[in-house]
Amino acid sequence: MLNKLTSVLDEKLKLLEKEGRLKGKEKVIVDIVPPKDGFGRKVVMSDKRTLLNFASNSYLGISNDPRLIEVEHEADLKFGVGPGAVRFISGTQEPHIKLEERLAKFYKKEAAMIFSSAYAANCGIIAPLMDKDTYIISDELNHNSIIMAIKFAGVPRDRKKIYAHCNMDELRKCIDESIGSGKRLIIVTDGVFSMRGDYPPLNGIACLAKEYDSKFEEGIITVVDDSHGIGAYGKTGRGTVEVTQEDGIDIILATLGKGLGVDGGFIVSGEKVVEYLRETSPLYVYSNPISSGVASAALKALEILDSDEGLKLLERLRENTEYFRKRINQIGFKTIEGIHPIVPILIGDPIKAKQMASDLYQRGIYAIALAYPVVPRGEDTIRVQISASHTKNDLDYALKSFEEAGKKGGILE
Repeated sequence: MLNKLTSVLDEKLKLLEKEGRLKGKEKVIVDIVPPKDGFGRKVVMSDKRTLLNFASNSYLGISNDPRLIEVEHEADLKFGVGPGAVRFISGTQEPHIKLEERLAKFYKKEAAMIFSSAYAANCGIIAPLMDKDTYIISDELNHNSIIMAIKFAGVPRDRKKIYAHCNMDELRKCIDESIGSGKRLIIVTDGVFSMRGDYPPLNGIACLAKEYDSKFEEGIITVVDDSHGIGAYGKTGRGTVEVTQEDGIDIILATLGKGLGVDGGFIVSGEKVVEYLRETSPLYVYSNPISSGVASAALKALEILDSDEGLKLLERLRENTEYFRKRINQIGFKTIEGIHPIVPILIGDPIKAKQMASDLYQRGIYAIALAYPVVPRGEDTIRVQISASHTKNDLDYALKSFEEAGKKGGILE
């Protein structure tokens, strides 16, 4: 019965391959090699190659920390490996509550709630906050999870607006055009744009929201997905709100699976907002939470981040990032300037980017090529992600490999 569909899908896959946009079979990590001889941890792939990993979101490098593994194991022994139900039935366990309390305290918000992922959190909060009198404005380069959250909410075209990337003049224009048409306005943006490593002017967004709030009967709500912010940058690892020194964002959303090295997503906000979303968010109400073991590991990771040890890890991460950014530019690659440990190396051609990633793989470097629609057309990129666990040897070997692969691929002279 699938014969007709199979032929159509096969043609679509062939077209993706021709355009250099086919992701292909996923590479499988089968083992982790501990640090040795001045190099950090390496990953062993299913083809037996051992690689330095520059494609991981684990910015603090603590996903293999024995303390996280120990507390996760202890919680699994006590509560089991899964909650066995959604939160409002019998799926709420003590580690969930402790983690939510700690997350709220970490961001100095009244309350927090956990989701199975940050993607689920985005899709889970936008829909309940939308109604026929609500408008939403989104940055043009927001993550797919925000784009899909707006689609999931069924927002009509005439009630959503997109502004040019980080352009506050366009955001103001979008707000002006929404006045008198709805009672409530939501402004949503990434905290860190994951394919670029840049961040929005949260001060500008918050100021516009405050300036125009009285123009809307139910006010303006600001939502920031800072999944790549927490545990990645900011003096104490509080991400973009800390980097921009903006404490007026209404809802902060993020993942536990990047800087904190674990899994799951969460939001922090006012107590009444969280109470309402617990009752109405479909991806919270009808989906099991992360296990107690994962919640316990996330809590331990948050404790490490929010300590003197965390400050040292963040300082090492900053030093690694600055070193790599400076040297990769000296070599001659074009990058998007920034301070975040995401370092996008702009190639501008999907075939060349894919070939370069393959060449790096052969040289022992795991870095990913990104092409449209993950990035805009013409901005095909090798995305490098720096970790606090990378050593000087790791960085130098990676830089040498990039230079050699760039020359071989005709990207560098």
